[in-house]
Amino acid sequence: MDDEQMRQQEDWLNNRKNRLPSFTEVLSRRTRPPVDLFMFYLFLQREGAEDILDFWLDVQQHENLCRAYFKDVRKSGRTIKEDWPQYWDYARRRGSIYGTVVGLQPNPAKRSTASGEMSNDQEKQALTTAGDESRAGGRSTSPRPRTPGVDKERIASASPPTAGYDPPRSTTPFSLSGRTSTLFNPRGVSRAPTVIPRSSAISRSDLIASAERIYLRYLSPAGTVGSPENHEIYLPPALRVHSFLLSSTQEPKTQSEVNMMAHIPDMFHAQKEYCFRAMEQDAFPRFLRAKAFGNLTPLSALVRLVVGLIMLWIALASAFALIFLDVQPKSKRFFLFIPFTFAILFLISHQYELDPILVFLGQSESTPFRTLTMREPYVKKLLLGRAIWVTTLAAICVTALTLVFWAVPGHRL
Repeated sequence: MDDEQMRQQEDWLNNRKNRLPSFTEVLSRRTRPPVDLFMFYLFLQREGAEDILDFWLDVQQHENLCRAYFKDVRKSGRTIKEDWPQYWDYARRRGSIYGTVVGLQPNPAKRSTASGEMSNDQEKQALTTAGDESRAGGRSTSPRPRTPGVDKERIASASPPTAGYDPPRSTTPFSLSGRTSTLFNPRGVSRAPTVIPRSSAISRSDLIASAERIYLRYLSPAGTVGSPENHEIYLPPALRVHSFLLSSTQEPKTQSEVNMMAHIPDMFHAQKEYCFRAMEQDAFPRFLRAKAFGNLTPLSALVRLVVGLIMLWIALASAFALIFLDVQPKSKRFFLFIPFTFAILFLISHQYELDPILVFLGQSESTPFRTLTMREPYVKKLLLGRAIWVTTLAAICVTALTLVFWAVPGHRL
């Protein structure tokens, strides 16, 4: 199995030798640093928008849990129609993303996230297997380490929030209103998604518990749940879920609860699709621009700007001092290339958000002043070309400035 996985990794790498990875490939953990899922998570975290990726990963795990439940039912010799007639009727009438698993023809109107981006069955399986492996091992689907969960109270309102209480909402999925970037709030990092280890057979109460956690953590209005981990993500009004009537601690009793339970497997699919498209069209292009064409974090680039301006002031002050003191021999002015080199290199590195020295060493920053080795072939090639250009531009500027201050005649004041 390990050899097969290694061959798959090699095939995927060969397929990306002359192109950047797609968003689907990043989410399915098929890419390597600096454009892997961990780096994308850190990128969103710097913007204070990692909740959207956490939500997508949690819903992906919820769907994998439901898929495993249906497979367990079929392995037991029973059909989904016999085991869960309400869901069977719902899936037959409305369609379901688990159509093939439950024995129905898949509904093209309800397709798996990013199915339009996948070209073959192997790619369609990638997102599923990534979640299956993490669930089977009891590990978090989040790229970040797990953090202990916090118990939450049940929300069971049957109607939307009243007009008297309108909690503040974001205006876009990546709006920074109401939240602070972790660049200035390092303790405000997000928690890892909830994990339900598969240590025993999956029951419907596990599916309810998974859906309940997702609702309480991401969809209930901020401030309505007594937990610091509650953070409502932005969704269009048509996709917002205002209540969750089920509880994982007791079986559904009324007919309305039984009917609602049939919606559990597909409950968050539309919201997941929306978050996927939002990340793919908004955050992911900026992520590629930052990591495939640069190798510095914003804070590191800002430090280089400050240091570059200080070094430029030192270089100019030294140059004018040599001129107006008419220091002899004149060849001593050639030593100005040292401060000019540092100044120009730092300033150009800030402008391009790329440090050529790190690129030549095969490194890219993950967090400020912490680096990791670049392993994505095409990204390495892109960054190497840009590093050569930055180095050439810096050398031209340093040479020009040094020669100009060397050629100016001295005049002692």
